[in-house]
Amino acid sequence: MKQKIAIIGFGTVGQGICEILLKKSNFLKTKYQYEYSIVAVADMVYGNVFNPEGLNIPTMLEQAKARQKFTKDVTTMDNVTLIKECNADVICELTFTDLKTGGPAIEHCRAALESGKSVVTSNKGPAALKYAELKALADKNEVSLKIEGTVVAGTPVINLTEGPLAGCEIHKIRGILNGTTNFILSEMEKGMSYNDALKVAQEKGYAEADPTGDVEGYDARGKVTILANIVMGTKLDISDVSCKGITSITSAHIEEAKKQNARWKLIGCVEKKDDGKILASVAPEMVPLSHPIAGVMGATNALTFSTDLLGDVTIVGPGAGRHETGFAILTDLLNIYKK
Repeated sequence: MKQKIAIIGFGTVGQGICEILLKKSNFLKTKYQYEYSIVAVADMVYGNVFNPEGLNIPTMLEQAKARQKFTKDVTTMDNVTLIKECNADVICELTFTDLKTGGPAIEHCRAALESGKSVVTSNKGPAALKYAELKALADKNEVSLKIEGTVVAGTPVINLTEGPLAGCEIHKIRGILNGTTNFILSEMEKGMSYNDALKVAQEKGYAEADPTGDVEGYDARGKVTILANIVMGTKLDISDVSCKGITSITSAHIEEAKKQNARWKLIGCVEKKDDGKILASVAPEMVPLSHPIAGVMGATNALTFSTDLLGDVTIVGPGAGRHETGFAILTDLLNIYKK
């Protein structure tokens, strides 16, 4: 039976998951007996389209690449109406992240779950701000809420804690949660100033024209909040996470770290103390070169899980990207399909 999918947000990640599904359709059918049909897409640039029998995704990808509006199966339904009335089993919420209000993604997720549709999202807004409420709504309606792509893109983090690390008690998660800042700090270690390194990051597409969300630590703070609430099982507000970015790090700081056999990294951390209290923070730290995270350079992420049975387990991988995040969406779609 085909999994029917609706995609809300046809930007980098939305196009990425479509490209993956097209490229790997034969492999997925052979290995997992997985078949799919994308029946609806909504995007503020390209328009909203719906066909209960399935859309012509290759044509839509060509139109998006040319920055042209969709021309076939166009609908006048707004996003929420489309979510509720389309025949999709799963809604992929892939719109832009707003860590202040969570909108419009929270409304999209709520509409899907209320109408008995599962949700897969890479949007940190719903996961960081309203996860408990949305998960309760999913459970009530006997559908799934999957959020692997919200933390470190396709590098398995949440799936790691629910799968291979199942049975371990995780009392601390600590590491590099933002590839942009890690790239900037890596370039500064090569001799660049902060401003020059930021400019290169922007030229390479790692940093936005307004890099505030990355360099001030806000992106990492959202991910720390998600990890605290999902992995640690707490109810932490994003405002409970202390946050400091890398804008005050200078070349002098970099040189001082070298003298101490260390490197500066923007570290996100959530820790459960013996009394059950949860401490969560984002801040630049000098990490000893002996630690696995210290060797992670460029736009790469890494997390160390401190466990009772295995000790420290470190995972390293990409934290962003078209197909990297698209892969996270794929793993969640497959998990729902296999239920």
